[in-house]
Amino acid sequence: MSAKSKILVIGGMGYIGKFIVEASAKAGHETSALVRETTVSNPDKLKMVHKFQALGIKLVLGDLYDIESLVNAIKQVDVVISAVGIPQLADQIHIISAIKQAGNVKRFFPAEFGNDADRVHGEAVEPAKSAFESKAKIRRAVEGQGIPYTYVCSNYFAGCVLPIPSQPGDKVVILGDGNPKAIFNKEEDIATYIIRAVEDPRTLNKILYVKPPANIYSFNELVSLWEAKIAKSFERVYIPEDQLLHNIQEASAPLDIILSVGHSVFVKGDQTNFEIEPSFGVEASEIYPDIKYTTVDEYLNQFV
Repeated sequence: MSAKSKILVIGGMGYIGKFIVEASAKAGHETSALVRETTVSNPDKLKMVHKFQALGIKLVLGDLYDIESLVNAIKQVDVVISAVGIPQLADQIHIISAIKQAGNVKRFFPAEFGNDADRVHGEAVEPAKSAFESKAKIRRAVEGQGIPYTYVCSNYFAGCVLPIPSQPGDKVVILGDGNPKAIFNKEEDIATYIIRAVEDPRTLNKILYVKPPANIYSFNELVSLWEAKIAKSFERVYIPEDQLLHNIQEASAPLDIILSVGHSVFVKGDQTNFEIEPSFGVEASEIYPDIKYTTVDEYLNQFV
């Protein structure tokens, strides 16, 4: 039996990165996290640093913008997973250059996560448009360099955006008419699927979609589910598309990116308005039926 892949996570102390790092270590992979010196010495990150160290995770000093440190870190591993944030999406070109220089990487997972950047229907609105374009450009760069890859489209992070319990009062604001379906996944489940895919030949040069059947809901369906759980009815306030587009133009960061992605998902239905074809993708819960994922129904119980 061959040894498990050694994994480097870039952005491992970020929102989704910390879940990926932990899942990797718990699955028995030798795991490294690229960290800046300022991060290690940051008091706010101390708890996470200690947690990583307790799990046997190696903290490798380096920086996305220091090509030498990137190459040195990448030479020590087999798999590179990027979990950088939206502002750094385009800068993953440095990771691609370092992977080519290192010459030893068996698989690269760029920072993808949310929507499938190649299957956004029609014109997305800014600033989501630029984020989708950055993801697509990184895909083309990876493919152009012949780097083995897996792209992960995890759709919505449940901890960030499951929208119903966080809305106070007796009204629920709904983007559009509330009918297009979206997908909501728990962060730990996303990370578990990613790590399982690392050595799977079925995910090589494919898109891994995290689209479990029990986590696909329209906004209206979510409201109805929440109403049933707490035995309370809400007034549904619908924001028509023209009003939403105006609100996006008026909003400042980070609300503008939240609303513009919301337009893509809840108005245009970009997470669910296409079929996953074997030629380009696989669905995580289908190819890993042994992984028990948290359903939206179960997830919402913690708020009751």
